[in-house]
Amino acid sequence: MLKPITALGQNSMRLLQRTGEISELFIQTIHWTFKSKPRFRHVIQQMVYFGYESTPIVLLTATFIGMIFVLQTGYQLSKFGATIYAGGISAIAFAREIGPVFTAWAIASRVGASIAAEIGTMQVTEQIDAMKTLATNPVKYLVVPRFLAAIIMLPILTILANLVGILGGWVVALTNLNLTTQIYFSNIQDFLEPKEFFAGLIKTPFFGMLIALIGCYQGFKTWGGAEGVGRATRNAVVSSTILIILFDYIMGAFILALWK
Repeated sequence: MLKPITALGQNSMRLLQRTGEISELFIQTIHWTFKSKPRFRHVIQQMVYFGYESTPIVLLTATFIGMIFVLQTGYQLSKFGATIYAGGISAIAFAREIGPVFTAWAIASRVGASIAAEIGTMQVTEQIDAMKTLATNPVKYLVVPRFLAAIIMLPILTILANLVGILGGWVVALTNLNLTTQIYFSNIQDFLEPKEFFAGLIKTPFFGMLIALIGCYQGFKTWGGAEGVGRATRNAVVSSTILIILFDYIMGAFILALWK
C-alpha cells in the first residue's frame, strides 16, 4: 500500500522541482534579455531556423488540417441541411484553437527537439562548462536568442497557417461540399470577426516561450552521453506538447471570461 503513495510523493516532488527550475530559467532569461544588448545576428539566425525553415511543414500541416476539418464539419452539418455554414464554423475553430495549437506542436516537434539535442550535446561534451570558465553566461548566449526568435516567429507562422488552412478548406468546399467560392468566403466573413483572430494570436508568444524554455531546460539537464541526448529530446517534445495544451486551456478560458 505504501509503494503507490511513495511513488506519487516522489513524482510530485520531482514535478515541483522541475517547475521551480524552469521558472528560475525563465527569470534569468528575462533578466538577460533586458540587461544585455541582444545579439542580433544570433537572434536573426534563430528566427530563420524557427520561421523560414519551418514554414513548409507548418503550411503543409495547416493545409491538410483545414481540409479535414471542413470536410468533417460539412458532413455533420449536412444532416441538418446547414452545409453552407461549414466554412464559417471551421474558420472560427481554426483561428481560435486549431491554427495556434497545431503550429506550436509542429514547431515543438521540429525546433524544440533540435534545441534540446543541440544544447544537450554541448552539455555532455562539457562545452557548457567551458563557456562558464570563459565567463560567458550560457543563458545569455544560448537561451535569449532562441527565446526572442520563438516569441517573434510563432505569431507570424500562425497567421500563415490560418490563411492556408482556410484556403485548404475552400478546396474541399468546392470539390466535396458543392459550395461556391462566394458562399464559402461570405460565410467566413459573416462568422469570423477580427477578435477571433486575436484570441488565437495572443496565445502564440506564450507558446513560443514554452517551446524555447523547455527545449533549453532539457538540454541543460542532459546527462548520460548519446542516450541522454535522446532522452532530453523526447522529454522536450512531450513536455512542450502537454504544456501547450494546458496553457491553451488556461488562456482560452481567461479570454472567454474577459469577453463575457
